Amino acid sequence: MVSLLLTVSIACSNGSCQIGDECSTNADCEAGLYCFSCAASFSGSRCVRSIATNQFQLLNNSLPFNKYAFLTTHNAFAIDDGVPRLTFTNQEDNITQQLTNGVRGLMLDTYDFKGDVWLCHSSGGECHDYTSFEPAIDTLKEIEAFLSANPSEIVTLILEDYVKAPNGLTKVFTDSGLMKYWFPLSKMPKNGQDWPLVSDMVANNQRLLVFTSIQSKEASEGIAYQWNYMVENQYGDGGMKAGSCFNRAESSVLNDTSKSLVLVNYFRSVPIKLLACVQNSGDLIDMLQTCHDVAANRWANFVAGDFYKRSEGGGTFQATDTLNGELLCRCNDVHACVAGSTSGTCTSLRQ
Repeated sequence: MVSLLLTVSIACSNGSCQIGDECSTNADCEAGLYCFSCAASFSGSRCVRSIATNQFQLLNNSLPFNKYAFLTTHNAFAIDDGVPRLTFTNQEDNITQQLTNGVRGLMLDTYDFKGDVWLCHSSGGECHDYTSFEPAIDTLKEIEAFLSANPSEIVTLILEDYVKAPNGLTKVFTDSGLMKYWFPLSKMPKNGQDWPLVSDMVANNQRLLVFTSIQSKEASEGIAYQWNYMVENQYGDGGMKAGSCFNRAESSVLNDTSKSLVLVNYFRSVPIKLLACVQNSGDLIDMLQTCHDVAANRWANFVAGDFYKRSEGGGTFQATDTLNGELLCRCNDVHACVAGSTSGTCTSLRQ
């Protein structure tokens, strides 16, 4: 019996375990995976994905920005860091870890607080000590460090914005050193046209896209009003009903093709960490198909979730691979794309 148990436990180890294989430690799993227990779905621990595919490196960066999909973290700043607060947390990794693992869209909630701009998860448009996370400049400096160290990468910030101080956002972005990467309003299409080529955005070092939820800031601070450029489905529980996908109140209808970008939310109104591994798996893939059908047969450019690394296997990373596969070559996985082909010629993948 001891011999049998030992044989089972070492069926794979030392970096040889693949997605879905049982594991004991992260070291058992091959590169890009980690050892995780999804109690809501399976017993024990298994290797699941921890890193996104870089579609630019895998295939190309020569297409318009709206021809790619990007993994996005909802309330990216609301990190379970052990500090007691009277509010929800939605992520476990810090911003630098998220970016390193391939997240390229960050949802941030900006507030006036303590005479500065802070990131808070609050209500009523007011930040409090018990709902605050950190000064926005600290997070923005992490993003600046990442962009500086990764000159071919593009990051998108989607702000739920409660800052009322005149030019408050402009100041914090300037102080953080991010303005040198700013993608200008003048190059953002408003009538359904394609966005500039990613390769041109990189060449021009215009690699930070920022959207605000306050319409007036487009004129006053030159910050893009989000729903002038993208459609977005309902967030929270309303956006998780199987077979249903509809726009949030601020967004135009999802089949409004005058907006070139599509954002799909898939997270609970009240985040439940133990259930995230299930919601980030097959159910998420199904919702992306549902929203595609509603959004004039357009695949999402941003897919936003909570606890992004929790899954039954591929999770949010596989969802993003599916989107990029469909966008770039009409295959259901970006790894199946044949380099240079957009015709739906797909290679078979290792199971």
